[in-house]
Amino acid sequence: MSSFLRLGAGLAALLVTACGAPAPAAPAGPQPIRAPSPSRVTAEAAERVGADELGRVPILMYHRIVAEPRSVYDRGPADFRAELERLAAEDYIPVTTSDLVTGKLDLPAGTHPVVLTFDDGDPSVFALTPEGEPAPGTAVRILLDVAVAHPRFRPVASFYVNENPFGGDERALRWLSEHHFEIGNHTAQHTNLRRAGESAATAAIAEGDALIRRAVPGYQPATLALPYGARPRRGELALRGPGYSYGGVLLVGAGPAPSPCSPEFDPAAIPRIRSQGAGKEAEYGSAHWLDELGSAAGRRYTADGDPATVSYPRSGPEPAPSCASVSLAY
Repeated sequence: MSSFLRLGAGLAALLVTACGAPAPAAPAGPQPIRAPSPSRVTAEAAERVGADELGRVPILMYHRIVAEPRSVYDRGPADFRAELERLAAEDYIPVTTSDLVTGKLDLPAGTHPVVLTFDDGDPSVFALTPEGEPAPGTAVRILLDVAVAHPRFRPVASFYVNENPFGGDERALRWLSEHHFEIGNHTAQHTNLRRAGESAATAAIAEGDALIRRAVPGYQPATLALPYGARPRRGELALRGPGYSYGGVLLVGAGPAPSPCSPEFDPAAIPRIRSQGAGKEAEYGSAHWLDELGSAAGRRYTADGDPATVSYPRSGPEPAPSCASVSLAY
């Protein structure tokens, strides 16, 4: 946490608190965040970019990228590219789910985190050519191409897989790991964990976790996306149980996620936004929420440029205890 001098009346009120990154293990939840010293950000700089690191974060949910979408869970390649181009133009920078839940949000001042998540391991999302390159037209190929055109737009995402992901190509998960994408658990059989008994639910999660670790030796999944968004009857079982431990659990949801330093953040129930433009149930889709987050009242997460601090307007809520120790309002 860094303290700031009182700069006089009339300035917008800001608090800046420390937020470092915990160790890269797979904790059961976000860990207390260390406070490097001295801090580099100033209150003037945080105010100038409108920093609000207690603001909301869009976690976008995708399933298939297909030429002829058949449901609200499908997107066409052109629509998908257009959404990525919009995110880049609006100063969003992709981070993984694991980055979010651990507070590893090292972003340039004035930019906003976005998490791109892909469920079910469909080949339209990722497939490799015989030469071992991302296949044309897949989500990963499109993401990489957009990142080339917009160098600040990181080509990272989180993939939540079931049994035989990406058409059963054994190379796929290793490629994703080697290229710094996150691989998360979605249970091997896409199990409805709410309907399953307690032992069946934990077994389903452990089976999916083991599947990933067998495919990518040494890799430890850090987050889980709930099939159907259905939580076990005891919600904490999604975070940890025999054979697994996670820092965050994703719902299906229909709205932005709180900042990991917000008192509203619940690592066992992190909401997502369905990637969708106009059409049926558009009010739950990404086009609607990106419009709202970009509005004056959107309260979206805006970085201060210093990963060692959490900067936020005094008019908003104070940070969660894991992110706060000392602060000075002015």
